[in-house]
Amino acid sequence: MSQLFFYKAMDNNGHVIQGQLNADNINNLEARLERMELYLIHYHTKKTRNYRVGKVTRQELITFTFYMENLTRAGVPLIEGLEDLRDSLPQSRFKEIISSLIESIEGGAKLSDAMSNFPETFDQVFTNLINAGEESGNLATVFKHMTDSLKWNDEMIAKTKKMLMYPAFMGIVIISVLFFLMIYLVPQLINFVKSVGTELPFHTKMLFYISDIFVNYWYIILMVPVIVFLLIKSMAKISPSFCFAIDNFKLRVWVIGPILQKIILARFATFFALLYSSGITVLDSLDITKKLANNLVIEDALQQVRNNVSEGISISESFEKTHLFPPLVLRMVAIGEATGELDNSLLNVSYFYDREVKDSIDKMQTIIEPMMTVILGLLLGWVIMSVLGPIYDSIASFEQAKVYNPTQR
Repeated sequence: MSQLFFYKAMDNNGHVIQGQLNADNINNLEARLERMELYLIHYHTKKTRNYRVGKVTRQELITFTFYMENLTRAGVPLIEGLEDLRDSLPQSRFKEIISSLIESIEGGAKLSDAMSNFPETFDQVFTNLINAGEESGNLATVFKHMTDSLKWNDEMIAKTKKMLMYPAFMGIVIISVLFFLMIYLVPQLINFVKSVGTELPFHTKMLFYISDIFVNYWYIILMVPVIVFLLIKSMAKISPSFCFAIDNFKLRVWVIGPILQKIILARFATFFALLYSSGITVLDSLDITKKLANNLVIEDALQQVRNNVSEGISISESFEKTHLFPPLVLRMVAIGEATGELDNSLLNVSYFYDREVKDSIDKMQTIIEPMMTVILGLLLGWVIMSVLGPIYDSIASFEQAKVYNPTQR
C-alpha cells in the first residue's frame, strides 16, 4: 500500500527542505527525491487513504480526457497539465487520483502505468489505449478518441435508463394501485356485496380470495421479490452455469433482450475499433473488449472468435460462426478486413447498432406506454365488474320478481 512519507532533505546548495511525498517504500522515496535534486536526511511515514471513498463520474472522465487532449495537442508538458487540472478541481476522489498520477509520473512511471493503479476508474481499455498513444507519440489523438467514446458511452447509458424508466415507473404505479385495491378498498366492499344475497360469480369470489391473501400476507408478498432477487444473486456468484443461464435469459427476454444485445455489441465494436486503430493486435483487442460485455454469453462467443482468429480463420468468418452479428454487419466487417480498413468498418458497425438501439427504444416505448395503460385499466375493470356485477344481478332479479308478482308493487 502506498504510504505518505514526511521527509527532511537537502538540496545542492546545502539548504534543508521539509515536505511530504507518496511512495511505495523508502527506495521509491529516495528515487523521487533524487529526480527533484534532493538528498534524503530523515523521514517518517503515515499511511495514506486508499482512494476508495466516493466515485469518479463519467462526466469527470470526459472532462479529464477533453482537457488532456487539448493540453497535449498544445504541447504542454504532461505533469504541468495534470497539475493545472488538479488545481482546478474541487476536493474529491478524482482530485486525489490526479494527485497520485502526478506523484507516480514524477517517480518515473508512465501515465498508463500510473492509471493502472486505479482500475475502478481507468479500465483496461483506457490504460491500453493510453499506453498505445505513449508508444506511438499520438497521445492527443488517443485522448480525442477516448473523449468521443466516453461521450458515446454516456449517451448509450442515458438511452438505456430512458428505456427502463417508464416501464419501471408504471410498474410501481400498477403495484401500488393493486395493493390499495386489495388491502383497503375491496375489504370494505366485501360485506356489502355479500349482503346482496345473490350467488357470487367466480371472478368475484376470486377477487375476494386474492384480497384476503393480500390482507393477511402482504408482508410475505413484499418479501418474496427481495428474497428471490438475493437468491438469484447468491446463486450467480456460486454457480457459473447459473450465471450463464441468467445472462442468456437477459438477452432473450421479450423486447428488452434484443436491445441489450445491440447495446453490448455496439460498445464492443466501438472499443475494438479504437484499440485496433491504436496499433494493438486483434487478439489482444479481443481479450480486452470481451471483458467489457458484462455478459457471459457474449463473452463466451467473443472468446470463440479469438480462438478462431488465433487458428488462422478470418475475423469475419469467426464472427459468422458465433451468430452474433447479422449478415449486413458481417459483410461490412469482411469488406473492412479485405481493404485494410477494419477499424472504420467496426466504427460503421457501431453506428449501425447505435441507430438500431435508438429505433428499438422508440418502438418499445410506443408499445409499452399503451400496454401499461391497458393493464391498469383491466385491473380496475376487474374490480369494478366483480363488485358491481352482483349488485346489478340483484337489482335485475328484484325487478324481474316484481313483474311476475304484482302484489310487490
